[in-house]
Amino acid sequence: MRVLLDPDSITRGLRRIAVEIIERHRGTDGLVLLGVRRGGVPIAQRIAEWVRDLEGIQIPVGSVDITLYRDDAATALPNPRIGPSEMPGPIDGKRVVICDDVVFTGRTVRAAIDAVLDYGRPRRIELAAIIDRGGRELPIQPDYVLKQVEVTRDDRVDVLDEGDGLQAVVQPVTTPSVTPPKAQ
Repeated sequence: MRVLLDPDSITRGLRRIAVEIIERHRGTDGLVLLGVRRGGVPIAQRIAEWVRDLEGIQIPVGSVDITLYRDDAATALPNPRIGPSEMPGPIDGKRVVICDDVVFTGRTVRAAIDAVLDYGRPRRIELAAIIDRGGRELPIQPDYVLKQVEVTRDDRVDVLDEGDGLQAVVQPVTTPSVTPPKAQ
């Protein structure tokens, strides 16, 4: 396992993203953070904490479940576990920042955008992520990102909560080893 970002690096990076969001939007008016269930929810919450610390304002935070919006839902999810999407209020005319842990093909983000649009018509939708691992299949890029990495398509990149903070790691996908037959 290779550590890409330790907890301190992620904390500093999320603070930087909070500052970038505030600066880009010239404040927090009309701003909403939505975490993609599950990995994006703690990221949205931590960015909101930084915004509160920096600006003294608690911005609305919610979550979006993309299970039924996935383009492979019928084939990849024979028994889907659907969680609730929790909008922190109306999103019409709001500036929504979707937060996720790892951006890969872009399909999760596309599903999240579709889910958000079912709740209303935001003025703008942006994307914040911890890791951009490349490998896009759709033309979707994060607006705010801590780290871009090059990994093989077979590697897993995870953001783990180890109790003392989030850390980003690369985990090679291991295939079961096959023991060769013994010579007779």
